[in-house]
Amino acid sequence: MPNMLTLFSIPKPWKGHISVIQQNAVQSWTLLRPACEIILFGDDQGTEEMAKYFKVRHFPQVARNEYNTPLVSDIFLKAQRLAKYDILCYLNSDIILMSNFLPAVRSIVGSKYRFLVVGQRWNFEQKELINFNNPEWEYLLKQKVYKYGHLNPKTGIDYLVFKRGLYKNIPSFAVGRPAWDNWMLFYTRLQKIPLINATAEITVVHQNHEIKYPTEYEGPEHKRNLELAGGYCHVFTIQDATHVLTKKGVRWSLSKEHLHRHCQTLPYLFPRTRPIIFFLRYIYRLFHMNLIKK
Repeated sequence: MPNMLTLFSIPKPWKGHISVIQQNAVQSWTLLRPACEIILFGDDQGTEEMAKYFKVRHFPQVARNEYNTPLVSDIFLKAQRLAKYDILCYLNSDIILMSNFLPAVRSIVGSKYRFLVVGQRWNFEQKELINFNNPEWEYLLKQKVYKYGHLNPKTGIDYLVFKRGLYKNIPSFAVGRPAWDNWMLFYTRLQKIPLINATAEITVVHQNHEIKYPTEYEGPEHKRNLELAGGYCHVFTIQDATHVLTKKGVRWSLSKEHLHRHCQTLPYLFPRTRPIIFFLRYIYRLFHMNLIKK
């Protein structure tokens, strides 16, 4: 199968431990076969040099807010315009990809016209550069990840695979702050586009790193992102996936957990049903309370 995927990301400044894990991440992307197009955005320290080192495309100019944080809307707009291929994948710059990534994406592309693919990550302490010259690097890393790492909750979203044109009017979210990626899932569901959970078939490794509080997760940009998303009712997670990827292909997500969540989100995905659903919930609560009293 010919090259078909463009990966894009916006790294942090390449300093200290962040530089180590970003080098591990990007090098893992370059080893995918067939080779993918890779685009690094931003002009933070070291990005231009590392783009040259890995021989990937680099676009320094990105729109930023008053805190100098890059805007998700600008990154996605430029990526969709600049990409050579119609299938794109946004990745956080600390995510290591494995060889099962492309086959899984390929199977979805062959069965769905429009889609958004997401999945849970494995959290792991990776302090040093990985020896990618070792042909068994992936096997050795997986063994350590499964033994010492842990699967992240479904709230975390570290990669999004989609077809060019899916995202056009993204609010001016600050990248690297909460809620923006959750809104992308909500928007996908709102457009009635399949949201596919590929956790079972795609292994991605998040290399743990220090988080700067309050600037990243408790500051004004967090609050603004949440407001732009429309509040917590639009903060969707991988639990909201309509489909799952299995070894036999894409299947509807029919778990009890998903169906319960689907009932919770119906008023936000279908606003016209809101009065009816809220009324039914009220009746249910009254009925439940009467049963308890008896």
